[in-house]
Amino acid sequence: MSSLGRASVVIGAGTMVSRITGLLRSIVLVGVLGAVSSEAADAFTFANTLPNSVFSLISVGVLTAVIVPQIVKATADADGGNAFISKLFTLGTVVLVATTAVATIAAPWLVVIVAGRAPLDAQALATALAYWCLPQILFYGLYALLGEALNARRIFGPFTWAPVVNNVVSIIGFLLLGALFAPVPTQASGWTPGMITVLGATATLGIALQAVVLLVFWRRTGLALKPDFRWRGVGLGTVGKLAGWTFLMAFASLAAGVLQGNIVSEASGSGASATVAANAWLIFMLPYSVIVLSIGTPYFTQISEHAAARRDGEVRGDIARSIRTLLFFIVAAVAAVAAAAIPASRVFTSSADDAEAAALVLLSYLVSLIPLTILFIVQRTFYAYDDTRTPFWFTIFQCGLIVATALAAWGLLEAGAIPLTGLAAAVALGQSLASTVQTIVATWLLHRKIGGLGIRSWLAAIARFAVAGIPAGIAGWLVFLAMGGSSGWTAADKIPGALGTALIGLVVVVVYVGILAVMRAPELQTASALLRRLRPRG
Repeated sequence: MSSLGRASVVIGAGTMVSRITGLLRSIVLVGVLGAVSSEAADAFTFANTLPNSVFSLISVGVLTAVIVPQIVKATADADGGNAFISKLFTLGTVVLVATTAVATIAAPWLVVIVAGRAPLDAQALATALAYWCLPQILFYGLYALLGEALNARRIFGPFTWAPVVNNVVSIIGFLLLGALFAPVPTQASGWTPGMITVLGATATLGIALQAVVLLVFWRRTGLALKPDFRWRGVGLGTVGKLAGWTFLMAFASLAAGVLQGNIVSEASGSGASATVAANAWLIFMLPYSVIVLSIGTPYFTQISEHAAARRDGEVRGDIARSIRTLLFFIVAAVAAVAAAAIPASRVFTSSADDAEAAALVLLSYLVSLIPLTILFIVQRTFYAYDDTRTPFWFTIFQCGLIVATALAAWGLLEAGAIPLTGLAAAVALGQSLASTVQTIVATWLLHRKIGGLGIRSWLAAIARFAVAGIPAGIAGWLVFLAMGGSSGWTAADKIPGALGTALIGLVVVVVYVGILAVMRAPELQTASALLRRLRPRG
């Protein structure tokens, strides 16, 4: 447990700095391009989403599911997995280069797919930016290959700290854009080739440097990475079979996300659209990344080791402990973000009214934070047992629900039941509901696969945390109202919004921990042990 704690602290610290600099990156971008009703901001979001989407299709869906368990197994080889990893990296690089080339050529068609309902000027700007952004696929892929290999060797820090470099480069580039071309037009028709070059080159340069940073730490793996095109005889066929299911799963998720984005693009230039949804997702992902990834990633490596040894009892214990620990922090995060939704959204918008519209989208995403926390561990346990087919089926089920809810939101818009400004929130809420149902189905299937998962202990923990979290959230909301609510100083500008968010969050955490201390919740000891590791020694 001590090694898991140390790894969690390293990942948590890196993720925290990465997310904070990522927030600063988004704040600077909003300051330069705007957010609500900004065609330019939405065009960049559409263009920059494309490499992320394709990367998720060929990398995240395959690497996260397959690479860590397979590298863990390959370490038992006589060469410590050296041949396997070199061949794997060579094959992966070839696939990434080919995919990047095809995607870049297809940029105009990809933009139509993701932003077909946006104004034509916004689509044209998005296409121009996409030619700059799509090469990121290669660099994202190399970053993921290197990072997952480092994680599998229990070198957790570089993968989580490298994005800081990307964020710093992006912040500098965005500020340069604002300085050279101020005031930067929010309408797509006002953009020049020089503006497009600065913005697009900045975005891709940051991702490239993010991948290069990981190469600096590769020597710590003890492996000699070199090109090797002899792909037969080392088990890559098994990887291919496992990856096939995760590739199809990632493709289904991508297709559902594209449909969502296409529907939301109808509000571009008129209200909360792609950029607002992306920033709401960024806020949503802050607690998920800092808490779930920092604590859950080391557990995934341990679960993979226990599953490889067929120690099912230890796997079940890992699952129960990790979920209870994660939920302790996540429930507090849900309460804090819900209470501070408006000031937090104000950080990424240009007015208090825009913040209210963005907060509605954020709250709609927030519904799924607890279920997705449980799903993180449940889904990766399937991967640890080399079962990628089952996650494919329950993800397909979720994608069907996402499509159905997105189409329902569009139908309500067409019927006049919801305004155009509420379209993004309706789509986000549909995704949250789909993820919740997916988590229930996935947990049931894992229970059938390996037996008791300690679900009663999860539910008991959730009940304890809810008893503390609900009053804590109410206390935070009352503090927000006491500071003037949506017409007070916390919604006046970006910096007051950030300060108000921090103050409300502090109140929520103090009340939450205080109630759990009175209840003598056993999870406090685990949380305290993790936090103590953050203190400097001596």
